Amino acid sequence: MPCSQKNEVKFRYIRACRSTYSIKLLCNVLQASLSTFYDWLERLAKIICEEELNIYRTARQLFKRSRGSLGSRQLCKKSKEAGFKVGRYRTRSIMRKLKLVVKQRQAYKVTTKRKHSDSVADNLLNQQFNPTQPNLVWAGDVTYLRTEAGCI
Repeated sequence: MPCSQKNEVKFRYIRACRSTYSIKLLCNVLQASLSTFYDWLERLAKIICEEELNIYRTARQLFKRSRGSLGSRQLCKKSKEAGFKVGRYRTRSIMRKLKLVVKQRQAYKVTTKRKHSDSVADNLLNQQFNPTQPNLVWAGDVTYLRTEAGCI
């Protein structure tokens, strides 16, 4: 159980038993900080309005649809298209609250560039890969050799 949940359980128990025992004694027994308990006691649960909740839901959906690649600028733009009045900095804080972290996707890199105007070499082997005598067929791969124009 995470630490904050453990404290939550302890603090609820202290609040329930404070009429029977002193708060200081309960905090000592449960190894809880007295000041943290009072801070927890005064803290109210944050209530958010329906519009804020809708923005959170929409932001999460848009982010999920993009497979985690929408940054704050694009998420702001998409949220505005969805009808919400949000700016970039509010979008950034929403992303922080919802723990939406952008994953940068790897760009697809073309490794072979073929000009369709180039002629294709003749098929001299005709799929006969077992020659009848030595030194009849030679093959090699020179794609790794560098030239002035780049790789072959």
